[in-house]
Amino acid sequence: MTVNRIVRIIAGFFIMLSLGLAHFMGQVDLGSMSWLWFTLFVGANLFQSGFTAFCPLDKILEKLGVPVQDPNCSTGRCG
Repeated sequence: MTVNRIVRIIAGFFIMLSLGLAHFMGQVDLGSMSWLWFTLFVGANLFQSGFTAFCPLDKILEKLGVPVQDPNCSTGRCG
């Protein structure tokens, strides 16, 4: 597992954890529709992409022509 994937897992977990804690402390009502559901979706997507390496935004950006980083390049400044 790479650093990038672990960062996705941890970031997604903390987003979902903060929403869950805010809900259970009574600060946020996730029982009603709000923009916080979008935040939950982003956190869940980050979390799952760390395990599966599938991210819809990656695919969208590739189709738009954004270059993909060379997997052999660790600095991000290669090629």
